[in-house]
Amino acid sequence: AMDEPVSEEELDSEEEELEESEPRTGADSARDDRYDEKMGEEEDELLQKYKEQRAEEMFPDEVDTLPDQLVRVRYQKYRGLKSFRTSPWDPKENLPRDYARIFQFHDFSRTRKRIFHEIRSEEVEGAMVGWYVTVHISGAPASVMESFQKGSPLVLSSLLPHEQKMSVVNLAVRRHPGNTEPLKSKEELIFQCGFRRFRASPLYSQHTTANKHKCERFLPSDTAVVVTIYAPIAFPPASVLMFKQRSNGMHDLVATGSFLSVDPDRILVKRIVLSGHPFKILKRTAVVRFMFFNREDILWFKPVELRTKWGRRGHIKEALGTHGHMKCHFDGQLKSQDTVLMNLYKRVFPKWTYDPFVPEPMPWTRNECGVNLQEIEME
Repeated sequence: AMDEPVSEEELDSEEEELEESEPRTGADSARDDRYDEKMGEEEDELLQKYKEQRAEEMFPDEVDTLPDQLVRVRYQKYRGLKSFRTSPWDPKENLPRDYARIFQFHDFSRTRKRIFHEIRSEEVEGAMVGWYVTVHISGAPASVMESFQKGSPLVLSSLLPHEQKMSVVNLAVRRHPGNTEPLKSKEELIFQCGFRRFRASPLYSQHTTANKHKCERFLPSDTAVVVTIYAPIAFPPASVLMFKQRSNGMHDLVATGSFLSVDPDRILVKRIVLSGHPFKILKRTAVVRFMFFNREDILWFKPVELRTKWGRRGHIKEALGTHGHMKCHFDGQLKSQDTVLMNLYKRVFPKWTYDPFVPEPMPWTRNECGVNLQEIEME
């Protein structure tokens, strides 16, 4: 009998099966095991951050309430605002204990102008550029010379008035285009502010001219933000570089910017959004569920204004039953696919994580590990 002709597709499938069935050598297995050990849990944490950042972009500030959770207890420090722009907020209200350790200017801008005017008006004699000089330092601690490494430069800098004091400083920065990894708020970073180098855990907030500034959970890549930390006082213009230390000791540049101000009264506000869904819709009223799950929580948040994703505004009229259903009145009829939202706000403060000790960075190599945001599947 004559052999039957074999198609190209069958030949390709047979070649793929042969390639897949080829045994792996011990060297390949050992190399793969070493690669997996090198990645470790770092890649899992990075993937989780990418998912959280993607969820924040899709549903900004939204939180889920659980049926067995008392919302009035969980979010008791939050408040509602009639208008985020015009509603009052006392900057001296409920300050943390760390504010007793800082210095505050009566008028930072005027102090800066006065100091710079005195510097320009004084005739100070000094060394010219290119001179070789011998510097004698008195009162320097012995740890300076113990930690000094021969062959490394030793930077000397004079201080302006107040620059030896600590305060709440604000830095205007923008994300470096070469860095794409998500950076969460309160994640420890390395700062190069002027001649100083230190570690701190920053808070990110919107760069606006209002009296309240909304916090950002992640460092955005498309706009400038304000970084707030406890740090030594400096005066603008001072350049700022932000680095993130890898697990292998290398430093990655994540943001650049400049010194903005020293202002402990700058109000940073964290927002959360509670969401509910219309159950029964009438002309201007609707029964909303799944925002709360008990009657007491509805009565607690009754004064707070409601809004919807389609632009309607309203308020809670009364609670219905004991399972979290509530009757709400709006300025127009809702759509069945609309979502009812409640905005709650809380002032946040930076943590005292200032650390002047920064380990020496390792020689930098390019990080080849990256994750494509479009390939991440949201659960």
